[in-house]
Amino acid sequence: MTLRKRDFPEVGELVIATPVKIYDHGAYVNLDEFEKVGYVPIGEVASTWVRNIRDYIKEGHKLVLKVIRVDEKKGHIDLSLKKVTDRERKEKLIQWKRAKKSEKILEEVASELKKSMKEAIEKIGIPLEDRFGDLYAAMEASVINGPKVLIEAGIPEDWANKIYEIAKHHIEPPIVKISGVLTLKSTKPKGIEDIKTALLLGEENENIEITNLGAPRYRIEVTAKDYKTAEAILKEVVDKIINKITELGGVGSFTR
Repeated sequence: MTLRKRDFPEVGELVIATPVKIYDHGAYVNLDEFEKVGYVPIGEVASTWVRNIRDYIKEGHKLVLKVIRVDEKKGHIDLSLKKVTDRERKEKLIQWKRAKKSEKILEEVASELKKSMKEAIEKIGIPLEDRFGDLYAAMEASVINGPKVLIEAGIPEDWANKIYEIAKHHIEPPIVKISGVLTLKSTKPKGIEDIKTALLLGEENENIEITNLGAPRYRIEVTAKDYKTAEAILKEVVDKIINKITELGGVGSFTR
């Protein structure tokens, strides 16, 4: 789903559709991303024999369909339900919901800046879509890194600041979690205290959670915005802890 409106979808494209008329021979659907009506023949509803088409298609219920034929001259668009995999359906729905959310945010931004939605789409939405792949990705980037990423993409400062201000209330920044197990041992008289001292180096980081699995094993979990950052944090903290326990006369190891 893009802000650049097209007259017709392409063959092979996944589309969001709303069934409006259902017959024994097939169903007519409104294409939510196009101002068009498409048709799902009964043979494209399921891979097995369809006793009742309404078991698969219900009026008003959103569907993810695959375009199998387009005749622009006649205005005909044929669609398939059976050719859509579960993974394709899930990914398309996520993409569509993200697009709807980002458009709502852009509409709110335009309203607060007293601009028209047409201007917002042409001046802000489409350029961001071209730069980031889709509008939601651009807004997500601003939530993570601040309005500067939008300004660097050529967006006027007032628009960038307002997008960030509104988007941060509607978009949760993505997070990833990675973990591993630390094994810390010490036979020194103050060995237990030494292990606690070493572990404190990890607990100083707000992105780190350390759980006692039963001495000498400790689970260490890192939360970050992406895997690269998480791996860097994990390595830094694990190295600090192992170096500390070694310095205090103990031994340490780490496994994933």
